[in-house]
Amino acid sequence: MADIVNLRRFRKARKRADADAAADENRRRHGRTKSEKQRDALEADQSRRHLDGARLDQSDKSPDKSED
Repeated sequence: MADIVNLRRFRKARKRADADAAADENRRRHGRTKSEKQRDALEADQSRRHLDGARLDQSDKSPDKSED
């Protein structure tokens, strides 16, 4: 005699397996490695520090229109 199979469970299991496969494919296609993330963070930090270092100090040079 054949085993009784619950089709609802089978469909749910197949749907989960398909979703896991799609998630794995998306991770490979769109994911970034830890070293890539660290490199991007380092570049952003260096860029921010470079911009802050080139910032002009505006607090000392306030234009005074009364002087002529």
